Amino acid sequence: MTDTSRALDAVLFDFGGVFIGSPFEALAAIGAEKGATFEQSLEICFGSYDDDTDHPWHRAERGELGFEAARTEIRALGVARGFDIDLMEIVAHLGGGAVKEEMIACVRRVRDAGCVTAIVTNNIIEARDFWRPLLPLEELFDVVVDSSEVGIRKPNPRIYELTLEELGVADPARAAFLDDYAGNVRAAEALGMVGILVESDPADAIAAVDRLVGADR
Repeated sequence: MTDTSRALDAVLFDFGGVFIGSPFEALAAIGAEKGATFEQSLEICFGSYDDDTDHPWHRAERGELGFEAARTEIRALGVARGFDIDLMEIVAHLGGGAVKEEMIACVRRVRDAGCVTAIVTNNIIEARDFWRPLLPLEELFDVVVDSSEVGIRKPNPRIYELTLEELGVADPARAAFLDDYAGNVRAAEALGMVGILVESDPADAIAAVDRLVGADR
C-alpha cells in the first residue's frame, strides 16, 4: 500500500561501499601500488563495470565462475598489460574495514518510517560467509538479493526489477537505491527509481534518505 505522507515505499541498499569500505577504493589503492591508473585497474580486475559482460569478475558475480578461477584469469589479464594485480590483495584491503554503524542506523529509521528494505549486492559465492554475518540481515532487510545466487548482476535492470517484485513494490518511482558506483545508480534511475550515490563519507546519502522517508521531521 502506498503511503502518500512519504515519498517512498522501499529503499534498496548495495552492500560493499555502503555498509563497509568500497571495493573501488580498495582497487584504486592496490592498483596505484602497482603503477596502474584507476581506469586500468578497473578494466583489468572488474571489467567494464557499466556493462554486464563475460569478463571473469562478471561471471564470478553471476555465480558462473569460482573465485580462484576468476583470480587466475584476472591476474593473467593484468600481467598481459604490464600490471601484476592479485584479487586477494583487494580482498585483504576490504577485510580490514569496519561496518558503518551510521548506515545501520539509517536502515532502522527507514523501517521505522514504514518502508520495506532490501540489499542488492554484486557478490561472489565464496564471499557469502564473510559479508552476511556482518549485518543482522533478518532484522534489517525484508529481501536480500545476491547476484551470485540469482545469476544476475548490476547494472542489469532485471536485478532491480526482481528485488522490487519480491518486496511487493509495483511502482519503481516509490523506491530508492543506494550504491557507491555511479553506473549502478544510473541503471536504477533508468527504471524510474530514485538513485542515491554513496560517497566515502555517507552523510549526504543518509540525509537524502532521511528526507525522502520523512525521518528528518
